[in-house]
Amino acid sequence: MSFKKKIFYWALAVGVAYFLLSYHIIFFGKRPRLLKKSQLTLNYTFFSVQSKPNKKIMAIDDLREDGIADLLVDEGRMSEEERDLFLEHYDLDTEESY
Repeated sequence: MSFKKKIFYWALAVGVAYFLLSYHIIFFGKRPRLLKKSQLTLNYTFFSVQSKPNKKIMAIDDLREDGIADLLVDEGRMSEEERDLFLEHYDLDTEESY
């Protein structure tokens, strides 16, 4: 294998790894949506919301902090009022733990 091909494949592998560290891939059935992560991590890189209640989805700190509530509203899985209630609930829980 030539040197240029090796460099190309390494660059491709690094690019894919960086993408997977940077985005959540959220599946709504067979349709994936991307959600930017707040920090580079592999936690919840692939996540399906199918057949999961909104309460269970919103209980996941990494997803909630990265904005999954807005994605659920955009997809019609949750109303804006429900989103505000969930975010308020978890915001109060965070303040009480200090």
